[in-house]
Amino acid sequence: MNGSGSWSRGSQIVGRIQDVRRVCEFFGTGSGHSRGLHVVGEAGVGKTTLLDAVADAVAQAGTRVLCADGVEFEADIPFAGLHQILTPVLDEAERLPSAYREALSVALGFSTGPAPDRLLLVNSTLALLRQATAAAPLLLIVDDLPWLDRASAVVLGVLSRRLHGSRVSFLSSSRTGLASVFDHGGLAEYELGPLDDDSAHLLLAARDPAMAARVRARVVAESRGNPLALLELSAELTGAQRAAKEELPELLPLGERLRHLFAGRVGALPEAGRRVLLLAALDGTGDLAVLRSAAGQDASALSALTAVEHARLVRIDSATRRLTFRHPLIRSAAVETATLPERHAAHQALASAVADRPERLAWHLAEAAIAPDEEVARLLQDAGHAAVRRGDAAGAVRCLVRAADLSPDTGDRGRRLAEAAYLGAEANGDVAHASELLRRSQSADAGGSGALHAAAAAVYILVNTEADLTTAHRLLTGAIEAAGPAYDAGDPALIDALHTLQLVCWWSGRAELWAPFTDIVGRLTPAPPPVLALAARTFPDPARTGAQALAGLDGVRELLRRTPDPTVLVRGATATVYLDRVGELKDRLWALVRSGRQGAGPVRRHLGALMHLCMEDFLSGAWEEGQQLVTEGAALCETGYPFFSWYFQYNQVLLHGARGETEAGDALAGRMLSWAARRGVGGAAAFAHQARTLVCLGGGDYAAAYRHATALTPAGTLAPYRAHALWGAYDLVEAAVHTGRDTEAAAHVRALRELGIDRLSDRYAMLVSGAAGLCAPDDEAIAHFRQALAAPGADRWAFEAARIRLAFGERLRRTGAKGEAREPLAIAADAFDRLGAVPWAERARKELRAAGRPARPQAARSLLTPQELEIARLAASGLTNKQIGERLHLSHRTVGAHLYQVYPKLGITTRAALRDALTALAIGG
Repeated sequence: MNGSGSWSRGSQIVGRIQDVRRVCEFFGTGSGHSRGLHVVGEAGVGKTTLLDAVADAVAQAGTRVLCADGVEFEADIPFAGLHQILTPVLDEAERLPSAYREALSVALGFSTGPAPDRLLLVNSTLALLRQATAAAPLLLIVDDLPWLDRASAVVLGVLSRRLHGSRVSFLSSSRTGLASVFDHGGLAEYELGPLDDDSAHLLLAARDPAMAARVRARVVAESRGNPLALLELSAELTGAQRAAKEELPELLPLGERLRHLFAGRVGALPEAGRRVLLLAALDGTGDLAVLRSAAGQDASALSALTAVEHARLVRIDSATRRLTFRHPLIRSAAVETATLPERHAAHQALASAVADRPERLAWHLAEAAIAPDEEVARLLQDAGHAAVRRGDAAGAVRCLVRAADLSPDTGDRGRRLAEAAYLGAEANGDVAHASELLRRSQSADAGGSGALHAAAAAVYILVNTEADLTTAHRLLTGAIEAAGPAYDAGDPALIDALHTLQLVCWWSGRAELWAPFTDIVGRLTPAPPPVLALAARTFPDPARTGAQALAGLDGVRELLRRTPDPTVLVRGATATVYLDRVGELKDRLWALVRSGRQGAGPVRRHLGALMHLCMEDFLSGAWEEGQQLVTEGAALCETGYPFFSWYFQYNQVLLHGARGETEAGDALAGRMLSWAARRGVGGAAAFAHQARTLVCLGGGDYAAAYRHATALTPAGTLAPYRAHALWGAYDLVEAAVHTGRDTEAAAHVRALRELGIDRLSDRYAMLVSGAAGLCAPDDEAIAHFRQALAAPGADRWAFEAARIRLAFGERLRRTGAKGEAREPLAIAADAFDRLGAVPWAERARKELRAAGRPARPQAARSLLTPQELEIARLAASGLTNKQIGERLHLSHRTVGAHLYQVYPKLGITTRAALRDALTALAIGG
């Protein structure tokens, strides 16, 4: 291939010369930068043929080609696709760092060890590929992408977006409408359409010149331009039919006919050929070493591969020693034409060949089983648990369901189905499937751990289908109590049930529901897992128990920094959230979000990470990013977790309140309160009251702010088992002071001091001192404010630190120290401007003016968000809302809403004034 896309063999592909040329031109030779292209088209349209042609063309031009074929059975075998891609270049790995070599070796099954971190594996793969480009550029080709195993798809999906600037390019294909865990949204898409009628006629005429014109027209019409259908349908016709001496059948159903045609081609092979083809189909990896091992001493079977290849059913790459099917239907036909005993024997042979690979071994033994078999069921169960540990909840569910099918004992069957139901409901949000699995589990009379997982699964099903929390709590505590009186801390089902119970109690906001949780955790033997132990000590009532638990916090923090288990990580973040330690886990939580965006890992872990990160973003002032995470989380809730929407609504209300969007904040908080009352979710109500307090403070309605703050907890105390009262403490004091309730404000500060809230974290220390400054006499207040702002890392909490500086400056000005007041007020005003905290910024500038310094004009770069600034510039240039929307991929209504926010920020009222306003502020126009 050259820059013009010339291709010497193009004439051999009828009707596809332009398609081959366009794909070749897309990549280009020696372009110096990588590109990715995804080819889509219906089954049999010629995607594989196109990819083969492109591979030949680029290979002739000096590019090295690495290929993988996705196949359905292989989709359950982790890293099988990556194995295909990387095997030809593994010799190059010797020059990689040892950590990279080890990650690749474990993932590809050449050594054992813990599953490698996904990011490490991506980096290792990318390093290996870049190493392999030293002599020539590389083109990675993945045919039938949706059938690629999940683990490989995730790695290659991330990889495909990180090839920019390298000499590696990426080409893939998939059947139109077939879903895939591979996110190819970052790849350009090329749709391979059907052949036009002229090309279809030409193809048939070249294949069978003697075919009558009217017969050819009928086949072309029936095939609808599908090359596979054209060739196979015509091949199925008799000589008399081709010559129009015999009428064609009235109907030629494309799908059914093609399926039978493939079966006929497989059936025409000699017995040895059919056997080796069946082994290859059931193995799915194309590894000739595995096929040789499975075939054992049957030399005729391996020699029959030549006949299978000549029949154009498979391709064999002598360099990589791999076999690939020319079309997925051939593989299906190989399985369908085999008898049940033949399939069982093939799976047994393959099981012997992969005895050192536990998950593949388990699946082959399962498929070979003709009756329930507890040993095989246990192997599948172990495979499922391994899948859970690496974050593959969907794979774990498949393993457990199949293990249940093979369980001789009804109790074991029910237990495995219950665990599958729990994982499906909790980790994947698949309520419908989980409900069916739960029904099957209950009919099998699962006891013990099965009953615990069944109850936990039922909780997630109930809360996501409008049931009340009292029922969920009663169901779960009943199952846990039935498992007693001796509670085994080593029972994973009991630990899962207790973590679920912890959440139910927290969601409810009712103090009396916590007793069973804390009692049972206290009776676990041996000691409970560290995260659960910390949650039991701090999460129910952190105001009273958090300080005492700090001594054991370091060990949990270290565990969370290194655990490979995403479930433990999210549970740990939840256990430490009221101790302000989530920020320490930010990088690890972001890894979960990134992996979730690629379709990898449990949806619930992705959702949990988003919950923690968007709150952390609000506290640390990363509001733009926080808004994006809120939007992402709300959308994710719609995929199976509607119950959790209230948490993202809470964060949205906080953002509304801080930005001065009073009407929107009030409306959303009101909806939260109505929903919480209807569902009995006291925790959501507490969140709504705390967020609405901020909305009212921003709007200057201090009386309403005090009402909402004290609905969360009365002044002068932190309500027991109302953890969220910690987050509203400063707001309550501020609202009390502004409504003349100095006694209540002082009482609340005393309560914070007595409970040792300032010992929980540096942020709490800052807030407690700041609250003390709000209600202290003038001669004491200044010292409290200074102490607050001297707290370690105070400016990390951008919004809260700015609010304390504002209060400090206000107090200084009122005591006559105007000169001294200007510095904290100016710093606060700048911070509020950067955040977009409009009402607080206006208060700070007003105080600055009163202190004798004219407030500086707000810099538009801090006044406007990046998106608002871009929209303002485009509008100032004369573009309409519709044109702006098209350019920025927004609706015209969204553009209008942004401009509605921009005008008051710039102090203008019309679109015509935009250019002058932007120019005056020296930011363009």
